[in-house]
Amino acid sequence: MNSSIAFDNSYSRLPERFYSRVRPKPVKAPQLIALNDDLAKSLGLDADDLRSTEGISALAGNGQFEGSDPIAMAYAGQQFGNWVPQLGDGRAVLLGEVVNPSGERFDIQLKGSGPTPYSRMGDGRAWLGPVLREYIVSEAMACLGVPTTRALAAVSTGDPVIREEILPGAILTRVARSHLRVGTFQYFAARRDDEGLERLADYAIDRLYPQHKDEALPYIGLLNSVIEAQARLVARWMNMGFIHGVMNTDNVSIAGETIDYGPCAFMDDFHPDRVFSSIDQTGRYAYSNQPRVAHWNLVQFAQSLLPLLSERIGDEKEAVEQAQLAINAYPLHYEKAYQTGFNAKLGLGEPQEGDAELGNALLSLMAVNKADFTLTFRCLADGDLSALANSLSGNGSGDDQGSIETWLGNWRDRSDRQGDTKEARQRRMTASNPAFIPRNHRVEQAIRAALEDDFAPFQRLVEVLRTPFDNQPDHEELMQPPQPQEVVAQTFCGT
Repeated sequence: MNSSIAFDNSYSRLPERFYSRVRPKPVKAPQLIALNDDLAKSLGLDADDLRSTEGISALAGNGQFEGSDPIAMAYAGQQFGNWVPQLGDGRAVLLGEVVNPSGERFDIQLKGSGPTPYSRMGDGRAWLGPVLREYIVSEAMACLGVPTTRALAAVSTGDPVIREEILPGAILTRVARSHLRVGTFQYFAARRDDEGLERLADYAIDRLYPQHKDEALPYIGLLNSVIEAQARLVARWMNMGFIHGVMNTDNVSIAGETIDYGPCAFMDDFHPDRVFSSIDQTGRYAYSNQPRVAHWNLVQFAQSLLPLLSERIGDEKEAVEQAQLAINAYPLHYEKAYQTGFNAKLGLGEPQEGDAELGNALLSLMAVNKADFTLTFRCLADGDLSALANSLSGNGSGDDQGSIETWLGNWRDRSDRQGDTKEARQRRMTASNPAFIPRNHRVEQAIRAALEDDFAPFQRLVEVLRTPFDNQPDHEELMQPPQPQEVVAQTFCGT
């Protein structure tokens, strides 16, 4: 088909053991559910072309955009700590790459487009629910300022997908700075394919971290940059009350973007050990465990790079020491990013001594009293301290009012030492504490309505979440936590 997409497919020019060439499997009756016009524009794409009959056909895998070179990428990974030597894109096809008007390169991928050589007996399809969930949550994350893959389009296929029941099929068009994962490096390291590992690392540096290209130790530079990017990313998750749900190494983007939205969720009432994923039986990926798991995943990344570090440095022991130094810096990067973000939520500036204790005291009150994570901070940002006090005293086991007043007094004292105006602090809080998040029960309501061919709740939710920090009086009910009968206790992968 004719298309305005100017593909420039660098990954498919790598050796063929990096991927498998594969065409999406055609579907019966594709229909456009949603198209992200703003994202299309930022990529230099013509939204009208994408909305055309030919464009929808290509977004469903029935047609092919001119210049695309469809591939399924190879990678491995540790899933819940268990090593799986070959995973790969089992239900996704990378159509190709585009360079936007600013010179930035992005992947365009179809997710749910049929089986690939990596499907491991799966059908390679996605049903409507996970496609809508990823569209809603990934776009909300982008608008919240959290690094993330993006949703360009969602189409229904007209074909059934069999899970526990028969469900309608759908395909997501995903955009990412790169789909390279920690598991991609593990794939080549486990095979002792040093030449392939070097090609991959050089490609990653050229594409994502070119500042290290001419350094004496470019792979140490790559490791440091990935560590810093992951530390900042997970700190943002923690600041927003987001739980990824399945932080396997094949779900860790070395670009520092949130990727693979499966059993993800934003917390309602706060608890540090909150788990939503139906497959996380031990709490490995609970909210409070995310920083530690990220650290563990980065150790796996460092280990996969050791052959390159040893070859470049010329001494295996020195290579291990250099990698360990990089890994040891992760907690410092994370704590700095987390505390800077948490201070902004409290209206404070650069972290000072005692700020961590002030923040932890608030979280403890929230946990004891089952306070809503998002609304607690929004009340603080709006200056509604009576509502804040109520949320910290009325829902749980009844922490005494004195503790709440003590915390508010300590917070006011710290705020007064800030040296700026109350208005400046409030602006900082409002810009850091959203009024709207994709609450689990609202996402589920949108999915249930879509199963009845009603996409209005989905469209409304996407639109409201485009400006999550704004007060939107016409949509205030979307701010509210669920009623007891609306609580979503578990989320699912959908595979």
